[in-house]
Amino acid sequence: MRKFLFSFLEIIEFIIVSLALVFIIRSYIIQPFLVWGSSMSPNFSSGDYILIDELSLRFKSIERGEVVVFKYPKNHSTYFIKRIIGLPSEKIQIKDNQIFIFNKENPNGFVLNEPYLSNFVKTENRGGQNIITLGDDEYFVLGDNRQYSYDSRDWGVVKKNEIVGIARLRLWPINSFSVFAAPNY
Repeated sequence: MRKFLFSFLEIIEFIIVSLALVFIIRSYIIQPFLVWGSSMSPNFSSGDYILIDELSLRFKSIERGEVVVFKYPKNHSTYFIKRIIGLPSEKIQIKDNQIFIFNKENPNGFVLNEPYLSNFVKTENRGGQNIITLGDDEYFVLGDNRQYSYDSRDWGVVKKNEIVGIARLRLWPINSFSVFAAPNY
């Protein structure tokens, strides 16, 4: 009986430690996310199962071009996936289907090169503002399928504390397995 009780307690201890590890990993390190909709097409499709990196947000700055999952600013119970276009303290202008970025390094601005988009994608200004100025903790995000994406052009900026993680790995479908990194500009 004593041996059985000892084995039973070991199993309970193993289960508790395992659950604690899963909770810590899922809450602070990586989290699964299911892509829904076509706003990130063709780079991400509805039904893609990805892993997002939550840990690096605590140690490094988010880079332009990275794909992030965030809480929708108008309803924090809804999550979106979009690409980072504008970084904190920058000015963004959408004009003639191009994105112009103004920052300390480029006070006269530069046209954003977006190698992850197909040649036929047009970026229209739907928000009505000619130039958007970002605050110290604000990001401008767009979907890759610009014509059908509901994004910063429609509802404004995303604050840093609303960003949950950075897309790092596509697990499903298996034939589309891939690792993601920010494009080099």
